[in-house]
Amino acid sequence: MTTYKDIGVDKAANYVGTIEIRRPPHNYFDMSLIQQIATAMEEFDKDDGVRAVVLCAQGKSFCAGANFNEPARDNAGENDVGGQPVNHLYQEAVRLLRTKKPIVAAVHGAAIGGGLGVACAADFRVTCPEARFAANFTKLGFHPGFGLTVLLPELIGKNQAELLFYTGRRIGGEEATRIGLASVCVPQDQVRAEATKLAAEIAESAPLAIISTRKTMRGDLADRVKAATDHELKEQTWLRGTEDFKEGVKATAERRVANFKGR
Repeated sequence: MTTYKDIGVDKAANYVGTIEIRRPPHNYFDMSLIQQIATAMEEFDKDDGVRAVVLCAQGKSFCAGANFNEPARDNAGENDVGGQPVNHLYQEAVRLLRTKKPIVAAVHGAAIGGGLGVACAADFRVTCPEARFAANFTKLGFHPGFGLTVLLPELIGKNQAELLFYTGRRIGGEEATRIGLASVCVPQDQVRAEATKLAAEIAESAPLAIISTRKTMRGDLADRVKAATDHELKEQTWLRGTEDFKEGVKATAERRVANFKGR
C-alpha cells in the first residue's frame, strides 16, 4: 500500500476502510491532499477486503477549506507544484468522484468552502450539533468551487443551495441534517463511531451489487462535476483579481464584516 504524508489509511475486518485527514487543527486542503485521498480510494477500489469507506479527520475541523493566507499552498486555480497553471485540484476532485465504493464522511467539526466540497463528495455525512457547514465563497468575493454548484443542489435542492451560496451563512449539524446535507446527527464524541457503524451496515450488502447500484444512482455525476469545475475555475480566475476578493480574504482573516465595493 502507498505511503501517505497527510492521511492515515487503514482497513478493518468488517470490510470497512478508513481514510483519516491528518493536517490538524483545521485540515486545510490543497491539490496534494485531495490527490492522496483519491489515490487511497482507488487502492480501496482494488481491495476486496474493503466494501465501504469512512472519511474522517483529526483536529478541530473536518476540513476548513483552502487557506488563502498561505500562498505557498497550491489552492484552487493556483499554480501546480511545478508552476504550471492548470486546474489540477479540480481534476483530483473529479478523480475522487469517479471511485467506486461508498464513502461515509464523519464530519465532527467545520466543513467550510472547498472543505464542504470534500464532505459532499462522500455518499453520506454523519455529523453533530457542533459541526459547521458553509459555502462561504461569496463572503470572500469568490465563486463557489470544488464542483459544489453540482454537488450541493444534488443533496439539498437548487433553491436551498442558492440560499447557502448567496448568503455564505454557516449552519450547524442539526440544521444540516434537517435540510438533507447530513444523514445522521449524533453527539460529537460519537460521530466517527456512528459513521463506521453506517459503513459496516453498507458493507454487509453484496459488494458487486453495491458498486453496481451506486454507479446507477450516481449516473453522470463525475462528468457533470467536471463540466462544473471547468466553469467554476474560469469564474474564480477573474474574481481572484478583484479588489473585493482581496477585501474578502482580509476581512475573513481579521474576523470582521467585509466592505465590498463591487470592483
